[in-house]
Amino acid sequence: MKFIHISDVHLGRRPDKGRIWSDQRSEEIFESFKNVLTVCDELEVDLLLIAGDLFDAPPTDKELRRIDVEFKKLKKTKVVIIAGSADYISKDNDWSRFDFASNVIIFPGGRAANAYIESLNVCITGYSYAKPEYSERILEKLNPGHEGAYNILLGHGGDAKHMPFSTERLARKDFNYIALGYIHKVKHILKNKMAFSGSLEPLDYTETGKHGYIYGEVDEEGRTGITWVPCNRRSYVNTIVKLDNEMDNQDIIDTVEKKIKSLGRDNIYRILLKGKIDSSVDIDLGILKAKYYINQIIDKTEEYYDLNILMLENQSNIVGRLISTLSDENALEKEDIRKKALRYGIDALVEIGG
Repeated sequence: MKFIHISDVHLGRRPDKGRIWSDQRSEEIFESFKNVLTVCDELEVDLLLIAGDLFDAPPTDKELRRIDVEFKKLKKTKVVIIAGSADYISKDNDWSRFDFASNVIIFPGGRAANAYIESLNVCITGYSYAKPEYSERILEKLNPGHEGAYNILLGHGGDAKHMPFSTERLARKDFNYIALGYIHKVKHILKNKMAFSGSLEPLDYTETGKHGYIYGEVDEEGRTGITWVPCNRRSYVNTIVKLDNEMDNQDIIDTVEKKIKSLGRDNIYRILLKGKIDSSVDIDLGILKAKYYINQIIDKTEEYYDLNILMLENQSNIVGRLISTLSDENALEKEDIRKKALRYGIDALVEIGG
């Protein structure tokens, strides 16, 4: 038997609201989901497990019809879904009223359920959310649903407000595989037996690194092997760019652009600028923001002053006296304190025109 385990797709999410690429990212999330379905067909996967939060919120009838169309394209794969904390199933939302025309099993909200697929001799046990939070240790109470079958637990949670569980207690259960959702980064807890698949695409700047799905195979002896497969279209990248006082604004642009190209122009960047730059330079990276996916630029640079030139130009005023005083090794006991006092003092005086 071949299976794919995904979770936390969050269809309908528009990451980085207010950015020009927000709607584009929403479509890319849907395309990544469709690509998984394509892989299911290409590899003739028997089972697609969706461990919660397929949608970013309880889906509308329109959203459900859209994915039903995609599921109907599957030639062989059976789909089993639990609802998670974001897309929970309640009596007053469209989840509970929708009838899939495709080969899909959706577990009802608010209670444990089993689905035995005789052709595969596999039994999936799971629990769909009927509300956004559960503090009860529900997953620890679930047990395999069919003796003599290959048993899978499909769960969503892991913190105090979302079906907390002990990995040790779950590991002692007689499930052959435990497919988990809720955490957005892949986490292989117990070799070939228990894992979080993570989200298919990163959803905000905190979710750096690769994202993807888990592909699994079960041999004739019932032994499971799983592999994590990266598939995300873009990654969030936090990077530091070091500048120096020899650079003008064009040099800074060139340096930042070189860094972006080396890491991948399609990534979404959070850039931290560090170093000392000449006090006359005003950093303007607008041209790069128009070319690349730059979510945030954090300017932590310090102004550089040539103290010899400043002293010559300001011998008869307060700036000159400050430099003269704090350049004296006896002015303050610690050198680092003198340097900081000198820098802060010059910054303040220059700013007010001292």
